[in-house]
Amino acid sequence: MPTENPYRLLTEALVTRRDVIADRAHYERDPQSHLAALQRASEEISNLQQTLTPPVPAQLIHFLERCSYDKALAYIKEMNLDGSKP
Repeated sequence: MPTENPYRLLTEALVTRRDVIADRAHYERDPQSHLAALQRASEEISNLQQTLTPPVPAQLIHFLERCSYDKALAYIKEMNLDGSKP
């Protein structure tokens, strides 16, 4: 069985975090639960960062270390690291 592309998993985690942030209804309904979901998403990103095998692009490392997650997501997509483009 082939291993999962770690950049695709990271992309999914970054999108999940962005979606959690955008879910204002969840925040208004239950701020504590919303915060917990955001923390879980952020922890997943952090955990996945550790699974990236060298060489990891320096620009991506820069974005992830500074929690510039939208920029990291855009970079992964632009460089096709997640394998989403044919």
